[in-house]
Parts: sequence; structure tokens; C-alpha cells
Amino acid sequence: MQEVADSEEEKFHRPLNEEQLFFHAVSSGDIDFVRENCKQKKFAETDGVGMLSHDPVTNLKYHFVITTTFITRLCIESGMETEQAFRLSDFYILRLDNLHTCQAVISLHDHMVLDFTGKMRIIARSPGMSKPVTVCIDYIYAHIKERITIENLAQYTGLSVSYLSRLFKKETGVSVSDYVREKKIEKAQHLLKFCDYSLVEIANYLSFSSQSHFIQLFKDFTGMTPKKYRDLYSSSNWDVTGLKKRDTV
Repeated sequence: MQEVADSEEEKFHRPLNEEQLFFHAVSSGDIDFVRENCKQKKFAETDGVGMLSHDPVTNLKYHFVITTTFITRLCIESGMETEQAFRLSDFYILRLDNLHTCQAVISLHDHMVLDFTGKMRIIARSPGMSKPVTVCIDYIYAHIKERITIENLAQYTGLSVSYLSRLFKKETGVSVSDYVREKKIEKAQHLLKFCDYSLVEIANYLSFSSQSHFIQLFKDFTGMTPKKYRDLYSSSNWDVTGLKKRDTV
């Protein structure tokens, strides 16, 4: 039987956490992560990806539609207006009709994910913010892996440290340092959920001064240690269908 033959040749699918990290990057507006994913041509990789058609172009098109559908739903959940999200989805899926090469589908995929990501990055900002604060938030998102200080931001915006500090606190309700720490902890939460990086690797990746400093800040923000958070929320606690969470001890 052909079904049996196909199943015997089937390769293992890539880990779900890779896809989850990518989808979260799009829905949270992490443009640098998505650009790097496109640069590495992750969508074009065939290892660990299910074969939905024996024709390479058709196979990529099917995966394109699946990816677009997931991204559309996640972006709606993350704040994109429903009609805007579906219009974007329809626009890109309709463009598939006129594509006849794998490279053309890959190129459209990259345009699609970067378009969604860019729009989600704008949505992540509050509409009433001044340009300097918007620029600061954009800088923080783009440099979240680095050590970010008010001095960095003041130099980047051309404003004095004291004025920028007052403006940022007035418009966001928190200081620059607290905002940076909050965004770093949010990034750490996603790494703990979807990656198997050690705590020291995450601390180094996000430029915390030490692992102990990272653990303490994480506990201050979330009320639990990184290890406890990973034990509770790691994607490894989900079953293979991704629909139901297994009981944790």
C-alpha cells in the first residue's frame, strides 16, 4: 500500500519549539529574529518537515498556507484587528496562484512574515506616545540581547538623560531600567518555554550581569524561579498534538 510505503519513509518532524519560537517572534513584533530566520532560509528546509505533496512547489505552497493561518490567528490574539489580519492572509495566499517555483514561494513567505511582524511591532507601541519614547521602545526591542542604559537611549535620541527619563516615565508609567528589565524577563519566559537553553545561557544571551542576578529578577517579576517556570510552562509538557498539556508533577 502506498500509505504504508510513505509512512515507512517518513522522517521525524522538527521540534515544535522551533516553530513556536518563530510564531511568537512574528506575533510579538520581533523583527530581528524573523529577519534572521528568513536569512537562514528556514522555510526552505526540508529536514523535519512533513511532506504534504510529492511535487516540491505544491508542498511548499501547502506549508505556506499553514504558516499563514497560524500567524493570522496568533496576530489576532496579540492585538491585530481581525479584518486587517484576514485581509493580509487573503492577500498573500491569493498571490500563491501565480507562483510556479520554490524560490518564488520562499520569497513570498519572507515578505509575508516580515509584513505581519512589522505591523505587530507597531501595534506593540501605545498610539499616544511621543516620537522619542517610540524610538526608545523600538531600540529596546531591537537590542534586547544587549545591555541597555538610559545613557544609550539618550545618545540615540539626542536628548538629555534627565529629560528622556522624565518623558519615558510619564508616558509609560515605568522607568527605562524597569521597562528594559521587564522586556528581558518576557524574552526569558519565551526562551524557557520553547528552548532547552540552560539558565546561564539565557542569562548570558540577555546580558544579565550574572545567573544569580537573572534568577532574582525573574523571581521578582514572575513570583517564581526560572526553573519552576520552565517546569510549569515548557512546551515539552505538551503532547505531540499540541492540543492538550500533560500533567506535571
